[in-house]
Amino acid sequence: MPIALHQRRQVLELDDNGHIRWRVVEETIEVEASSTALLLCDVWDGHWSRGARERLEELIPSMNQVTASARDSGLLIVHSPSDTMDFYEGHAARVRAQMTDPVEPPQVLPAPAADGDSLVAGLYAPNGTAQEYDPPLPIDDSDQGSTTPEDSPSKQWRRQHAGIEIDDERDLISDEGAVVYGALRARGIDRVLLMGVHTNMCVLHRTFAIKAMAKRGIHMILIRDLTDSMYNPARPPYVDHDEGTRLVVGYVEKFWGASIDSADLL
Repeated sequence: MPIALHQRRQVLELDDNGHIRWRVVEETIEVEASSTALLLCDVWDGHWSRGARERLEELIPSMNQVTASARDSGLLIVHSPSDTMDFYEGHAARVRAQMTDPVEPPQVLPAPAADGDSLVAGLYAPNGTAQEYDPPLPIDDSDQGSTTPEDSPSKQWRRQHAGIEIDDERDLISDEGAVVYGALRARGIDRVLLMGVHTNMCVLHRTFAIKAMAKRGIHMILIRDLTDSMYNPARPPYVDHDEGTRLVVGYVEKFWGASIDSADLL
């Protein structure tokens, strides 16, 4: 069944006066549910940052609703709460993932922007190799990005948030990029819609998440209203937290894929 997605990207171009600028491109595409997956990235039951916990709690009901709607539409649902696989030992969705043959591609493919945008490629991949293509983030998260100063980093999660329902008969549970990629390939899936936390960290850098999968040739689309960043407004570029998150969403749109609003799936 085809699904209409109103995706947003940003492209670098020369204007009529020869100046470099970014242009927002919005387009409606139709994708087949059978060739599309929805992945939940690190939607944990806890976090060391109180601010991060509070913001995620506000997103959980919508995340669960989107997950159920996507599943009903025929999308594969992949739950990827990193570092919690022991909790799911024996779970049917975990066992199903463990039966998947891991697939590591023979070489890293060019990132989408480096492959398709000569201006971006010239700025960030001057030698044309994907390994060198890694533009810097628009925010400074060197302090781990908590907005609640009393926090102290430590592992505070043991499972995916209980507010997200897992279907025993259809879903997968894995935090291994090669397993997730193998599952996608085995099912003929070349497009992944991703929601979860945190936009500037796990959402970009996990082996199953945006950068790694985009370099494998998977079309990555971030659900921009169901993600959150770890960004402290006391750090550059000195904007409020929500604006910091929007900047990272824009970074994804510029260099790694596209974004949609969750309304497309409801």
